[in-house]
Amino acid sequence: MIKDILDTHTHTLASGHAYSTIRENAHAAAEKGLELLAITEHAPRLWGSCQTIYFQNLRVVDRSAYEVELLMGVELNILDEQGTIDLDLRALKQMDIAIASLHIPCISPGSREFHTEACVNAMKNPYVNILGHPDDPRYPVDYRALVQAAKEYGVLLELNNSSLRPGGSRKNARGLDMEMLKLCMEYETPIVIGSDAHVDTDVGRHDEALQLLEELNFPERLVVNRSVEELKRYVNCGRK
Repeated sequence: MIKDILDTHTHTLASGHAYSTIRENAHAAAEKGLELLAITEHAPRLWGSCQTIYFQNLRVVDRSAYEVELLMGVELNILDEQGTIDLDLRALKQMDIAIASLHIPCISPGSREFHTEACVNAMKNPYVNILGHPDDPRYPVDYRALVQAAKEYGVLLELNNSSLRPGGSRKNARGLDMEMLKLCMEYETPIVIGSDAHVDTDVGRHDEALQLLEELNFPERLVVNRSVEELKRYVNCGRK
């Protein structure tokens, strides 16, 4: 069984379409035995989410609750083929952790080459730590190129548990995740499991992701959820 002591992708009421608070999420993390929890609100270009001032003021938030270490960060929106993201550099530098993702309201689906280039260019940003849910069938990508780029730029590829849950918005993600994970094994490219929780009861919920990793005999050494120290090698707060 793969050791799993952290969750790097969760949202609170501040994201506009989530339903719990920071402390409710932290309490849920403590109840599940997690050592670290990242709060990663949606960045400004997603409808109803936080404005830049929210991220600039995260310095006031305690970095622990219920004996769980907290990372305060952002889920950025990739906006174009150049990998442009929607938080200015000053605010981005203050984030403990930053995920970059493709979201329908922020970038229209195009070609496989377009999506791949957008993701690879986003990963070149030194303050982007994780590529979020790269398994959305609405955005087909070249997984070999993503896996190689993630290894080169020191970015973690996310295995998003929400994508794997029945009834989710990312249909048939399991096959895409399998393709990505097999290439990660080939290239020795690390991954991180994220719940993408939008309510406290889903914090730390990684069951579908862990089951898939077990089926593939995916090596634990490539899953950073096993160690807070290992995660911090990849995220902004650990590099400062």
